[in-house]
Amino acid sequence: MKISTKGRYGLRALIDLAINMDSENVSIKAISERQNISERYLEQIFSLLRKAGIIVGRKGAQGGYSLGKNISELTIMEILKVLEGDSIFIDLNDKEENELEDFVNKNLWKDINTIINDYFTNITLEDLVDNYKKSKDTIIYYI
Repeated sequence: MKISTKGRYGLRALIDLAINMDSENVSIKAISERQNISERYLEQIFSLLRKAGIIVGRKGAQGGYSLGKNISELTIMEILKVLEGDSIFIDLNDKEENELEDFVNKNLWKDINTIINDYFTNITLEDLVDNYKKSKDTIIYYI
């Protein structure tokens, strides 16, 4: 399993958007500068997210993007499926002609897919945003 830059950058951009939204839209340019991601690449990523209803775009002087869904309900799995497609994990061929390959698919790879799917389904965008904010609130004292 490998999550592409589209998935990783898209997730970073959504966390950035959630943190910086504060009642106004956030521009791709602002996210691009903060996250050091190409604006053109973010436009491609945001196009997919917009079509899925995860974000909402607004044109004009006060334009930009905002979240189209509540961050407490938006799972990481939902985001990754939009950005990576359904084959995020190990692709299983149901018509294996090799008995041992069929056994391994059913007894190892299928279980791994289930574990990863459950993990990403149980983490919301809100969880990541909250954990990020907590990590920034940690005060370190040097003596």
